[in-house]
Amino acid sequence: MPEALVAINVDVGKEDEVFQTLLDMPEVKEVFMVYGIYDIITLVEAPSMDQLRETITGKIRKIDGVKMTLTMVIVTRKIKNKG
Repeated sequence: MPEALVAINVDVGKEDEVFQTLLDMPEVKEVFMVYGIYDIITLVEAPSMDQLRETITGKIRKIDGVKMTLTMVIVTRKIKNKG
């Protein structure tokens, strides 16, 4: 299944609202509020690249308060064991 990390800039004061909207989206697997150039980083997963693109361009970028996104499609993923 295609996955992408999406870095998001939001309007000042809209961080919590955008964060919650992302949490409510079934394609969004994880959401992180961060400090730095971007305000939110999210992990997005979809059954196909077309659906991944549609989620990002048709849903995430259209959320009220989202100013800009940067998408990084994941090529390889390995989760390190804790401990």
